[in-house]
Amino acid sequence: MDLGIKNKTAIVFGAGSGLGRAMAVSLAREGVQLALCGRTLSNLEETQAMIQKLGGKSICVSWDLANRAVINPNFERIEKELGPIDILINNTGGPPPTTAAGQTAELWLDKFQEMVLSIFMITDRALIGMRDRQWGRILTSTSSGAIAPIPNLAISNILRASLHAWSKTLSRELAPQGITSNIIVPGRIATDRIRFLDESRAKRENKPVEAIMEDSLKGIPMGRLGTADEYGDAAAFLVSKNASYITGSVIRVDGGQINSI
Repeated sequence: MDLGIKNKTAIVFGAGSGLGRAMAVSLAREGVQLALCGRTLSNLEETQAMIQKLGGKSICVSWDLANRAVINPNFERIEKELGPIDILINNTGGPPPTTAAGQTAELWLDKFQEMVLSIFMITDRALIGMRDRQWGRILTSTSSGAIAPIPNLAISNILRASLHAWSKTLSRELAPQGITSNIIVPGRIATDRIRFLDESRAKRENKPVEAIMEDSLKGIPMGRLGTADEYGDAAAFLVSKNASYITGSVIRVDGGQINSI
């Protein structure tokens, strides 16, 4: 299927590993030009090498989401080297495991600025050109905890749930301008982040990590972890021409794991 996004330009955050890398590679397969953004330049360069093997074009942009001062300079560089931004994939790293109670105001504020406020500001900057062209795609990757809160991941659950409300509100504002705004939610996808969370849980419960992983699989109707490629391909469809009538939605890529309508 031709997704109709060849030669479009996309920004992908967290592109140096995991789900961000997978989404970037899936877009590259569709002929999208990419600005690969993240904190660690060496990781972005690894993703860039994968894209080069596919014959794709990309640039690496070292970008700390906690630093709002770099937003305009980074956009100016990307637009100069790749052209106007058509697709924005918001994808932030996960915060440390925590309970809901007992966290400092400083921690809440730091993570809000990094995981939420930065996304608002970056999206507003991308929308300038999208509105001019009356076409654009905004896709925000969150977590299943925003739908069904995950124990000991309070900061992630709460802040990412706010992104769901923001994306839905934004979608109604942008729909008349040919711009979509959607959320994509991973279930248990085989990434380093999932391994880290399993290891953290194993330590808390004093169990072997293998037992934690086995227990987690019992809650997935498909009986397996998802692959990063499956997640990336779902994202590529949601930012495609073919998905032009999908907006304000929350799409789960979870093997049926989330037990709610």
